Amino acid sequence: MRDINIVVLVGRLTRDAELKYTNSGQSICRFSVAVNRNRKQGDQWVDEASFFDVDYWGKGGEAVNQYLTKGKQVAIEGELRQDRWEQDGQSRSKVIVNATNVQLLGSAGGGSGGGSQERSPGHEAAGRPADAASPAPRQTRGPAGQGPARPQSAPADDFTDDIPF
Repeated sequence: MRDINIVVLVGRLTRDAELKYTNSGQSICRFSVAVNRNRKQGDQWVDEASFFDVDYWGKGGEAVNQYLTKGKQVAIEGELRQDRWEQDGQSRSKVIVNATNVQLLGSAGGGSGGGSQERSPGHEAAGRPADAASPAPRQTRGPAGQGPARPQSAPADDFTDDIPF
């Protein structure tokens, strides 16, 4: 059995993304996101931000790099990776999100917009190419000359709700 390592974050970029290349020529888009959450402190709710560094490898990172600017809202799907090194005789480590999918959600500072999506090569769903769209729903034809038939919906549940609230 394999272990599970999946993370999904929605947050805002804390700085513009940087596109770099390894010695072997592999591209890597690096950026950082802030993710807010509410927590109760005493009698009031307060916002608390967590900050995450993200690496987005390959063509996907190259494609979205120019759009990843400070303040932009993004959704990130990926896995956690722990980098380890030694500095001044001390063992150090840092957890990084290794992105496999990045979606642009809104404009910098809020508002809705965007909707772009990129997938990293090697992380395709069910053998589809990285840029393939989801299959369109099948449409059937109605009686001759009447255009497409309406989709059939699932039958409504026929039961009495006994829950008292």
